[in-house]
Amino acid sequence: MSRRFYNLPPLTTLSAFETAARHLSFKDAAQELSVTPGAVSHQIKALEGDLGVALFQRQHRGVTLTADGQALHDVLASSFGRIAKRLDTIRESDDSEKVTVGSTTAVAAFWLSPSIVQFWRAFPDTSVDQLTQDAPFSPRTKLDFYIRYGRDEDQNLPHTPLYRDELIPVATPELADRLKDAALSDLATHWLIHLKSDGRDWTTWHDWFRELNYDGPINKGTQVTSYLVALQLASKGTGLALGWRRLIQPLLDSGDLAIVGQHSLPAPREFYLVESNHDVLSANAISLKNWLLKSEPGASH
Repeated sequence: MSRRFYNLPPLTTLSAFETAARHLSFKDAAQELSVTPGAVSHQIKALEGDLGVALFQRQHRGVTLTADGQALHDVLASSFGRIAKRLDTIRESDDSEKVTVGSTTAVAAFWLSPSIVQFWRAFPDTSVDQLTQDAPFSPRTKLDFYIRYGRDEDQNLPHTPLYRDELIPVATPELADRLKDAALSDLATHWLIHLKSDGRDWTTWHDWFRELNYDGPINKGTQVTSYLVALQLASKGTGLALGWRRLIQPLLDSGDLAIVGQHSLPAPREFYLVESNHDVLSANAISLKNWLLKSEPGASH
């Protein structure tokens, strides 16, 4: 069979494979591609026949990638991501100098936004857009990079370590003074403000107590889905929130919150700056990245 210059299989088969591999489901891939599961299966079989290897292991309750399938998907996901970014740049040539950065709402409020304001003073002609959300970012989100606690599931994305925080209980200064000598068992029975997050890496009160070798009962307290809300409730005297010391330093400096006792835990994971588009950062994006690396929470300005 004759091949074109790059000796590639049809792009429709590669696209079907990448989608099925990303979902680990022919059914979900078919839904994304607006075709039938049978059509996806046909494309996968054609690609496997062309390559002479199995790319999936078919199981009763789904599929898993073989070693060859995983290797091929890593390359395709990276390449398709770079192609998509380049096409976006071509389509939006007027915005080619714009930088887009993502973070959680708390990271944006306490660190990223103030840092970008300082960046603008040094680079007034550079346009920066911020995208804030408390759910993990999708690979399809149009970002140059984003700030993340813990490594992204896509290990192929470039990760630059930013800093490692320290986890401490925080409350109003009055409550912190009353609990300044409290043991872990006393803190555990106090009213706790729990954060429910879609991010699996986020450290919880249960994680914090367990890492400090306390395995007793823990107050169920109040559950919220926003870290900013958790801090606001704590500042109003509702209970104890789990504080990220370097991140919330502005609230500690202002006296809105105070550290409770002497119990602290180094965060199990680091914060990372994750490039979502591999090696296609613009000059402006590189400038902002370098600026943020110098202005991490707790760093001198």
